[in-house]
Amino acid sequence: MDFLYEYGLFIAKAITIVAAILLALGGIIGLVSKQKQGKGHLEISSLSDKLESITDFARGELLSKDELKQFHKEQKKTLKAKKKEQKNKDVDEPSKGQLFVVDFSGSMDAHEVDYLREEVTAILCVTKPEDEVLVRLESGGGVVHGYGLAASQLQRIKDKNIKLTISVDKVAASGGYMMACVADHVLAAKFAIIGSIGVIAQLPNFNKLLKKSNIDFEQHTAGEFKRTLTMFGENNDQGREKFKAELEDVHHMFKDFVQTQRPALDIAKVATGEYWYGIKAKELGLVDDIQTSDDYILAANENKKIYTVKYSMKKSLPERLGLAASLSVESLLMKLWSKSETSFR
Repeated sequence: MDFLYEYGLFIAKAITIVAAILLALGGIIGLVSKQKQGKGHLEISSLSDKLESITDFARGELLSKDELKQFHKEQKKTLKAKKKEQKNKDVDEPSKGQLFVVDFSGSMDAHEVDYLREEVTAILCVTKPEDEVLVRLESGGGVVHGYGLAASQLQRIKDKNIKLTISVDKVAASGGYMMACVADHVLAAKFAIIGSIGVIAQLPNFNKLLKKSNIDFEQHTAGEFKRTLTMFGENNDQGREKFKAELEDVHHMFKDFVQTQRPALDIAKVATGEYWYGIKAKELGLVDDIQTSDDYILAANENKKIYTVKYSMKKSLPERLGLAASLSVESLLMKLWSKSETSFR
């Protein structure tokens, strides 16, 4: 028994030492990766080709050989007829344009706007008047300045007279709706969360706790309202009133922005901070149609070429190594812990 105890203790020490070495290595690699960021790159892929591949695969699985052969025969005949019809026309049919699809899944600080601005810029470099941009939007909102900039990026599309459609499959609330209302056409799934046209700010105050612990806190400012509320100092009614007034100013800006984008809205009725599901949101005029992004894309694919546009950061070698090291540490710890448990039994 003493031998088993000593052996178990040895295994525990070995686990600790190995884990410490690997964590230190991962930390070093992580620091290097932060110092040398990877460069961003743009990815444009054909969604139409992807949909065609899915359709061909489904036909191949569901149709018999004879049915598939007959389908291809009819398809060739149809294409031949279309080419002949087009050749006999004196004037070419006007182009029905292309549809560019962008995904925006926003966080609280709206840092995704850095990618959005690159995607919008790329699209505007190649779009024609007959083209359209579809943004698949998902966000519960966040900081005012971040989502204000995101909405401005979408406004760039409209300023170039390119049709902008925004589809909300899950949620576009608060700052998310600030972005959505910019669109020429807003789509929402039946149970998507829409609205929340309001402003919120909250912070804890530790002043009583500091006093109880006999800790003094000093804060010096120049300007009457340089700081209205503080986390550590003693707040007063004057500061609270000023803080509330600032929130009201932001709310008025938010309401004016939405009203400008959607003039038919009864802004007093919808700018209460409430949210609604897609069906009710349509009744209130917050969205135009109840439809998922999938159905919209499938319908557009019948007469438009569809492309997805995505900007992402290319991970550098240190970043990739850092990720690999962290995964290796976790995997090794789990294995060692499993073995050590078995040894102690």
